[in-house]
Amino acid sequence: MVQFHKHHGKEGTIVVTRVEEPSKYGVVVYDEVGCIERFVEKPQEFVSNKINAGLYIFTPDILDRIEVKPTSIEKEVFPAMVSERQLYAMELQGFWMDVGQPKDFLTGMCLYLQSLRTKNPGCLLPQGPGIVGNVLMDPTARIGKNCRIGPNVTIGPNVVVEDGACIKRCTLLNGATIKSHSWLDSCIIGWRCTVGQWVRMENTSVLGEDVFVKDEIYINGGKVLPHKAISDSVTEPQIIM
Repeated sequence: MVQFHKHHGKEGTIVVTRVEEPSKYGVVVYDEVGCIERFVEKPQEFVSNKINAGLYIFTPDILDRIEVKPTSIEKEVFPAMVSERQLYAMELQGFWMDVGQPKDFLTGMCLYLQSLRTKNPGCLLPQGPGIVGNVLMDPTARIGKNCRIGPNVTIGPNVVVEDGACIKRCTLLNGATIKSHSWLDSCIIGWRCTVGQWVRMENTSVLGEDVFVKDEIYINGGKVLPHKAISDSVTEPQIIM
């Protein structure tokens, strides 16, 4: 990307990616050398299948275009750069996802783990008793006896998974503790969270930082803000503030 930016010598480079349904996004139209001609927001007729992937390189000159007030770079700065032929597009090679929503983050995680299986399988845990499919674990994490981990699990630094836990399609962030015999499916467990014994969590449940879930709780699609203690089950998807 840096080489491409230096080669064209203009003010800015946007990474674009190909999508199957461009009508859901703002698309980028550019010529054969990458010079952007226009942006089209959620086109109803096909004009391009390339969208802004959210990765940019700019020269310092772009600072002169930003006024000392709230400014939208996409709506104000980019159109001005396009009109002066100062903005170029480079197509991303490889997969890309918008992971701003928890369910999309988990899907992206699965894609990433599968790419590791193809490109660098040695960094994944070897499959065997208790390890199923693609599992990426920091060497400082600890897993107890008789657990079932995977498929599609990432385990961060200093995570503790106690005996008999079952975890699939989840991300466990730094310092989380999953106590014995808990069952987690499609969850994001935040930094320094504690999930009690015999807890069941599923349906894209998310725990913010430093959340404590008491023993024998059921969480179905709950999104829990940081520093909360959950002492009652969450049977329907909701945000816990």
